[in-house]
Amino acid sequence: QVQLEESGGGLVQAGGSLRLSCAASGSIPSIDVMGWYRQAPGKQRELVAAINSGGSTNYADSVKGRSTISRDNAKKTVYLQMNSLKPEDTAVYYCHLKVPGPDYWGQGTQVTVSS
Repeated sequence: QVQLEESGGGLVQAGGSLRLSCAASGSIPSIDVMGWYRQAPGKQRELVAAINSGGSTNYADSVKGRSTISRDNAKKTVYLQMNSLKPEDTAVYYCHLKVPGPDYWGQGTQVTVSS
């Protein structure tokens, strides 16, 4: 049984920063890609950032230059540092793991950016 524990969401003023963390536990032989998605009210879930096992990263254009994704393979943890936050970054952020087999999703953590 694989579980993802997310933390770090909250309320922040525009221009502020947040660091999201997602720790995976359970029987996970290997993790191909770790990433973050977000879903704002009335919108589809979208990729924010992802990082593969080799350290290559991919960012949504909307967060490029303001966010940094990283991972600690030993801890099976992925981080998302978000800076210069904007009200349009407000959403529920979901951790995602792509492994051999099914994908796994976290329960989501709310990020709210006030103007």
